[in-house]
Amino acid sequence: MADLEVQYLQVQTTTDSRAEAMELSRAAVEARLAACAQVAGPVASMYWWNGALERTEEWLVLLKLPADRYDEPEIVALPFVAGSTAYLTWLREETRPAQDALGSPARRTTVTS
Repeated sequence: MADLEVQYLQVQTTTDSRAEAMELSRAAVEARLAACAQVAGPVASMYWWNGALERTEEWLVLLKLPADRYDEPEIVALPFVAGSTAYLTWLREETRPAQDALGSPARRTTVTS
């Protein structure tokens, strides 16, 4: 596969409660930082912390967003190397500010399967 410029990401992080995961998801989509957020869980996590093996239940948050919106180093980002044109257009449109620079409402598009 040829080198592709990464334009879209799936970003994932975890929280220790469903309520926090839902609030993070709502805030990211409402602020148009992500076009879509998904919450899954609880998931069992196993990791080393302060020299001890820890096992906890966490909630997984997946955010889909343009690569230029990613700036938090404590979350993992996976690049979209391919996607349907309609889906990627929807993702870009849904992460634009609610109003463009001229103050008019942003154009909305709907993707149907």
